[in-house]
Amino acid sequence: MYDKSHQGEDKMLIVRQQEVKQLLSMKEAIEAVSHSLIEFSNERTVSPIRLSVPVKQGNGTALFMPALVPAMESLGMKYVSFFPGNKTKGKSSITGLMILCDMQTGEPLLLLDASYLTIIRTGAVSGLATQHLARQDASILGVIGTGAQAQGLILAMLAVRPLKEIRLYNRTQQKAEQLKIELQQSQQGRDLLIHVVPEANQAVVGADIVITATNATNPVFSADAISAGVHINAIGSFQPHMQEIPTDVLTKADKVIVEGKEAALAESGDLLLPIQEGVFSSQQVYAELGEIADGQKPGRETTNEVTLFKSVGLAVMDVGVAWAIYKKARQAGIGQEIELV
Repeated sequence: MYDKSHQGEDKMLIVRQQEVKQLLSMKEAIEAVSHSLIEFSNERTVSPIRLSVPVKQGNGTALFMPALVPAMESLGMKYVSFFPGNKTKGKSSITGLMILCDMQTGEPLLLLDASYLTIIRTGAVSGLATQHLARQDASILGVIGTGAQAQGLILAMLAVRPLKEIRLYNRTQQKAEQLKIELQQSQQGRDLLIHVVPEANQAVVGADIVITATNATNPVFSADAISAGVHINAIGSFQPHMQEIPTDVLTKADKVIVEGKEAALAESGDLLLPIQEGVFSSQQVYAELGEIADGQKPGRETTNEVTLFKSVGLAVMDVGVAWAIYKKARQAGIGQEIELV
């Protein structure tokens, strides 16, 4: 599947966001993420814990995420920043770059906008988790947080489950309304019943799949709002002091799944805060998603199971998706070649 056709290329390729949208489908991104995580969980990758640099001057955080996935010919690093104050300046709160390199020579092969890459792979990993953990007939999706990541997440849900209804909640209702319009105008959203709800719990009650994609430091919905058989994708709150998911949901979930145990237990407040309270332990993490994708452990086994996937993001996914983009760009003759020397 992953050939060496790039060897001999001596110019770096820049592929722009709109070109990436044309090149890579969500199903292809899910496949790349699945392959990446299987390699990771089988300890065939090099993926250091990401370096997080607080930037007090801009009240932001800069993240540096390197990885090597030999089976996918993928070597690279993603730099991504989160500066929430950018919204007041009319700029995106998430920005960055992804650089993919030749595994044999170390030479740069590809440069991408990391903010859009993050949207793709975040959607894809949630789609992969949903594919294995949500009920096959899941049709109602509740989304809490309608920022930059939300549309990619929803497109991934549509790629793996027959959704009929989507409920959107955001603290700023206007943002939820805007996402509703965008979804209704898209081909995928035309036949969906889409609501903007005034309270987070209204997005959760009766939902088959729940997505949380916020920057919250406290839980964003009530534990008693969830239904038996729900699958939750917890995507936001990416630092140890941040918590989106009620502790009672975590402790009562039948299966808690992560991308990588080491990273999740170092970075996720959704896990660390309950551990500090003494009501949850690292041993209660059921599996890494790559173990389930590889068939080493079962995903959903019963209709009434409550499953929770907590994502913190791993660079192996970014380099895997970047490599898939690079292959397709070269095959299609898309992108701008540049020489650095």
